[in-house]
Amino acid sequence: MKPDLYKDILDNLFDGVYLVDQNRRILYWNRGAERISGYAGAEVQGRSCADNILMHITADGDLLCLGSCPLSQTLRDGLPREDEVFLHHKDGHRVPVSVRISPVRDESGAISGAVEVFSDATSRRRLQEELGELKRLSLADPLTGLGNRRSVVHEFERRLAELKRFGINFGVLFLDIDAFKRVNDTHGHDAGDRVLAAVGRTLKSALRGQDTVCRWGGEEFLALIPRVDEPTFRNVAERMRRFVEATPIDLPGGRLNVTVSVGGALAQPDDTLNSLASRADALMYKAKQCGRNCSLLDCSPPLENLP
Repeated sequence: MKPDLYKDILDNLFDGVYLVDQNRRILYWNRGAERISGYAGAEVQGRSCADNILMHITADGDLLCLGSCPLSQTLRDGLPREDEVFLHHKDGHRVPVSVRISPVRDESGAISGAVEVFSDATSRRRLQEELGELKRLSLADPLTGLGNRRSVVHEFERRLAELKRFGINFGVLFLDIDAFKRVNDTHGHDAGDRVLAAVGRTLKSALRGQDTVCRWGGEEFLALIPRVDEPTFRNVAERMRRFVEATPIDLPGGRLNVTVSVGGALAQPDDTLNSLASRADALMYKAKQCGRNCSLLDCSPPLENLP
């Protein structure tokens, strides 16, 4: 087979391909490499990667071409490599590329150079970002920015497993904005949305680092409180209630104060998320019947922890 045929095949690949010698001097640069990088073969052939032509960087912004890049590592140890890096396009912007590097050996088996195949990863990176965003949005409440009801399922299962295996307590707090219908009727639904968003942020700020709060639906919020004893559970519930009580919300029609009623229950080993939330919800309604803006908790110890 004629050598020119190999060049024609490589030149017609969609991926970029370039060949370097042991000194990282570029010997071959195909048309795919020209298209992805913007550099013509004549501009780079004969020059060294160490000249930092493509100025490869990592996802953290670290320079590769002036240090120990994957290509130079393969030239040293003969091992193939794959990586995700960013090259510098001739027009001045960064292009995410997937690179695959293999050693080239002479007739004696000694490493004489390396070949790198790289492909534009822009579409794949954008797709990954879009999928990540879709996943985030599917677990997020768009109004408050908190997690939605689906978001707490995995966390609940993890905490329930801790309870069953190690006896580590956790609980759920169910919170409802008092007289929220009056807010909508008096100030309008836009104001009601602002109240929901503000209360959501306030509840989140009242929590410890390991706690989570989600919008359960309507004006209801659910907080999952792991690794608590009874006093801590009561303190967290009261702090959330008092934070909302002490935080006025500025609306176009003036400043508004709202409160929440709180019900809570510590988990039992046979609980499901719905059963635990239902117990906390029932106590929240009792708190409303007691005059609102208060908390009622069931702090019965898990059955396995009873003497």
